[in-house]
Amino acid sequence: MQLITPSFGLLFWMLIGFGILFFVLAKYAWPVITKMINEREQFIQQQLTEAEHVRQEMSNLKSEHQQLLVEAKEERDKILTDARKMVDKMNDEAKHRREKETDAMMREARIAIENEKMKAITEIKNEIANLSIEVAEKILGEELKESSRQEEIIQKWVEEMGN
Repeated sequence: MQLITPSFGLLFWMLIGFGILFFVLAKYAWPVITKMINEREQFIQQQLTEAEHVRQEMSNLKSEHQQLLVEAKEERDKILTDARKMVDKMNDEAKHRREKETDAMMREARIAIENEKMKAITEIKNEIANLSIEVAEKILGEELKESSRQEEIIQKWVEEMGN
């Protein structure tokens, strides 16, 4: 029971011990503790400020990244458009060149056909002339079998040449 109800002397010495402890703590420990708490508070505040700054930078970087993506897409679209134009131009040039070549080939073919046609006509004329000469030779050969008839024809030709 004595532990439960302390005596006056014990309370006195406990108060003096507590006072000394309080004085020592107030003189030496609390300034260090409060200094450390203030430093910790400043450090936390600085970290929060830096975190806000980093978050702001990340936001700026994100918007810059978005802008770069938009610019890259625009550049890609421009390059694709230019490439399509170039392909269309090349196709048009190839088509034009092909048409020119086709026209040239058609002209050459027409000239060749015309030349062959003229050659064929000349050959036919020559053949007709040869056949006509052969027919005339045969006819003249039959008519000129008689010598009196030969003399008449020669006389006729001489008179025609003289006129």
